[in-house]
Amino acid sequence: MFGEPAKEHEWLKQFVGEWTFSSECDMGPDKPRETFTGRERVSMLGPFWTLFEGEGEMIGGGTGHTRTTLGYDPAKGYIGTWVGSMMPFMWVYAGELSEDESVLTLVTEGPNFSGEGLSTYHDVITVVSADERILTSRVKNDDGSWKEFVWVRYRRV
Repeated sequence: MFGEPAKEHEWLKQFVGEWTFSSECDMGPDKPRETFTGRERVSMLGPFWTLFEGEGEMIGGGTGHTRTTLGYDPAKGYIGTWVGSMMPFMWVYAGELSEDESVLTLVTEGPNFSGEGLSTYHDVITVVSADERILTSRVKNDDGSWKEFVWVRYRRV
């Protein structure tokens, strides 16, 4: 039940700190992309969990708040959750780190854009440098292809 932190937990510590972000979201065919900005504070909960607390503009106005947890389970790999003040759904992640340790791909299922049923999603975190990372979100279409719909660039403050 208890354990010692692994190198995977150390890898997650690189996100600790204050960040700003700018984002674009694809709103669908024949609609312009929406842009929004915000801030994020990342901290550790003990040596095992990384906590991301975001706040930013929402599409359509207002302020949204998000919370992400990321950790590593030796039996399951990278794991985590995402919740936001704009929706009642909790996204549960299972993830894998690339061999060069620069890309963490988080897999989850969530409501599809039609409002009926679930779709598979990937949230992909790419570490550009110690002070920059990029998140892209993509959804698996019915034909098996993937569509990117969110791009977020984070910069350390």
